[in-house]
Amino acid sequence: MGQAMTPFGKTKTGEDVHVLTLAQGDLRVELLTYGARLQDVRLAGVPHSLTLMSDTLSDYEGPMPYHGALVGPVANRIGAGRVTLDGMMYELERNQDGRMTLHSGSDGMHARVWQVIDHEPHAATLQLTLQDGDCGLPGQRVITARFKITAPATLTMDLTGTTDELTLMNIANHSMWNMDGSRTWEGHSLGIAAEHYLPTDADNLVTGEIAPVAGTGMDFRTARTPVPGDPMLDHNFCLSDRPTALRDVVTLTGKSGLRMTLATDRTGVQVFDNHVGLRPGAAPYEGFALEAQDWPDAPAHRDFPSFLLKPDGSYRQTTTWRFDRTE
Repeated sequence: MGQAMTPFGKTKTGEDVHVLTLAQGDLRVELLTYGARLQDVRLAGVPHSLTLMSDTLSDYEGPMPYHGALVGPVANRIGAGRVTLDGMMYELERNQDGRMTLHSGSDGMHARVWQVIDHEPHAATLQLTLQDGDCGLPGQRVITARFKITAPATLTMDLTGTTDELTLMNIANHSMWNMDGSRTWEGHSLGIAAEHYLPTDADNLVTGEIAPVAGTGMDFRTARTPVPGDPMLDHNFCLSDRPTALRDVVTLTGKSGLRMTLATDRTGVQVFDNHVGLRPGAAPYEGFALEAQDWPDAPAHRDFPSFLLKPDGSYRQTTTWRFDRTE
């Protein structure tokens, strides 16, 4: 494996969790085996973490289950907590208000300890095997996540997934970002290269409508400074109707001038303003989740890009986070 791992604690079920340190150029990342989670992201010369983090495993098992983690095998919401595949209905855990499934339930990828395949000074590969029926879905699924830093300050995540039965796969990294280390993200500038977004109902479930951002509070095609709650953000922004080449899709710039640019090859990005689901003692709107993924609840909407995964196929995602200064 090459590099030493640092113990981080034991889960409630007694599994060992470790921290893997990656560093190259100006960037340093701490990666947890629990949830293949970006626990800490730091840039040289910046005194604070760029992601909302905790030094305590109990926080990740409690009030911060998704912070920094890979969520899936199906990220986001599944309406009514059920899906039909090849004529068979599968009942999923309804872990949001007892009415729908969020991030594949309480025992999703975020809540599992991943195996370390390799660990170099600037890169690491983790792997997780989900057995047939895990998270309510069919197939033995093998998910591999490789994280790599390249100088001066880019983190690349390459995901692959396979299955031995027809299933669903739509994975997202759920890191929460604040460039300034400030109490809230107020004053940050947000840019999203999307012409359309998916409206939601009172439960934050997509309605099936594909709406233009033009003339609405969802228009971030020109980067601007949002106001907390106006609008409330927990929406998928539509980047394409099929996976594409890697391209820049989101910028987040702090008042300090520190900027993060997110690039992905996926069809959408979920933007969440952190008005709920807070770190212990934190204020609402502390950070932004910017989750590259495919459009949520696609099995219920024929016009959405499919995230069916067949036994003879493979799931792939590449997402990068690039850090620099605008001044």
